[in-house]
Amino acid sequence: MMDRPVFVMTDAAHFDVSYQINPWMRPNAWEADPAACRRQADGGSRALQAAIALAGGRVELIPAVPGLPDLVFPANAAIVLDRVALMARFLCPERQGEEAVLLRYFEGLAERGLIDEIVTLPDGLYQEGAGDAIWDAARGHFWIGYGQRSSRAATTRIERVFDRPTVALRLVSPRFYHLDTCFCPLSGGEVLYYPPAFSAEGLTSIRVHIAPEDRIEASDEEAAAFCVNAVNIGRTIIMARAPASLRTRLEARGYELVEVDLDPFILSGGAAYCMTLRLDRTSAFAALAAAE
Repeated sequence: MMDRPVFVMTDAAHFDVSYQINPWMRPNAWEADPAACRRQADGGSRALQAAIALAGGRVELIPAVPGLPDLVFPANAAIVLDRVALMARFLCPERQGEEAVLLRYFEGLAERGLIDEIVTLPDGLYQEGAGDAIWDAARGHFWIGYGQRSSRAATTRIERVFDRPTVALRLVSPRFYHLDTCFCPLSGGEVLYYPPAFSAEGLTSIRVHIAPEDRIEASDEEAAAFCVNAVNIGRTIIMARAPASLRTRLEARGYELVEVDLDPFILSGGAAYCMTLRLDRTSAFAALAAAE
């Protein structure tokens, strides 16, 4: 049973930056001192695990696999809600080897009683997990990112599997290739987001669904520091090292910021949210049904 927030992370032992599938990835920077980068990555991963535990969460670890460096970003593994997991299908060949590893891992979670059902996507339909399907507990729907790594058509499948509404947002910048790099719902109902990552239609949808007082627009500097890619547990927000401007704004709203040095992972285009996948999320519908 999950009586507190449960997050999947991956052992960072085989993480590196050896190819480029997004504009942030810098193999040359990694190759300049790989031993130091590995030490820093291991420290950052452990620090993120510790921060989650201190905030009241628990971490389940996926073993590292040689040759799959981006396995360290399990937000892309699946969408998980109400103990149902919809497994991802990756667009980039460099990440497609993760699919079989992740499926076996989730089958193990099911055997342990941590999830009830595993669903897979049909061939040809790309959807990269919770990185492009973010559950908004305050509004009771998924925000769906598409246009870079995930197919717009996957939205219908997500609605069918989880029986929850969705709001689709087209991502227009390769720099913000997953929704979790530029959009983060918070526990108080606010949403931290980076407007230039979205199409005009997407920004209209955001403004229709989120009241002005709940919109927190990230600056160019804050987005580039991967601070929107954050883990929120209650009133604690765990993120990469933040500019003072963002810390001031979030603390003024009653949040506590916990900053972690995730620079090696930012060299690959990911940070705190990318490095985690939450397993215990439930919808309002499920909670009501359970109480009856």
